[in-house]
Amino acid sequence: MCEPSAEITNLLIAWSEGDREAIDRLAPLVHAELHRLAKSYLAKEHHDHTLQPTDLIQELYLRLIGWQNVHWRNCAHFFGVAAQIMRRILVNYAIAQKTMKRGGRTQHVTLEEAKVVFSAPTPDLIDLDIALEKLTALHSRQSRVVEFHFFGGLTIKEIAYLLGVSVGTVKRDLTLGKLWLLRELGRGLINDAETL
Repeated sequence: MCEPSAEITNLLIAWSEGDREAIDRLAPLVHAELHRLAKSYLAKEHHDHTLQPTDLIQELYLRLIGWQNVHWRNCAHFFGVAAQIMRRILVNYAIAQKTMKRGGRTQHVTLEEAKVVFSAPTPDLIDLDIALEKLTALHSRQSRVVEFHFFGGLTIKEIAYLLGVSVGTVKRDLTLGKLWLLRELGRGLINDAETL
């Protein structure tokens, strides 16, 4: 995700110490990676999603500008936090879309599209967010590892460094976190089917 960069690290530290201009100098250095991250997030959304990567990055910047007293350690820490904020923005957007127009958005699909949807069910972002919140309550580190890896695009080594644990611990947390989420999301799909 990010190569060690003294310039980025120094700007993050300057920003942590109250240098408001540091974020202006930092933005061009991290923009390409944030764009890749935003594009990755939006690729997982419905095809009719109206947010664009640039919109997501702008909303991220608006939220980051107000942050104070954050002690950035390195670019992995920054991108991990950015990934969490982007996920939260998208979850809030999805909730707003569902509550819009008296109970949510109606999707029109063909019979062929419906076959694909029902043959390979995938959780929507809100269900995934709820499941991640449950995992956080049970196993906070596992939840963070899953989020940093899948949503933040951090490597196993970057996560280990960020969390101050071994690579083996990250691998174990990632495996256990994925299994727990699959079980939890599968349970939700079964419960939904039982109510039909």
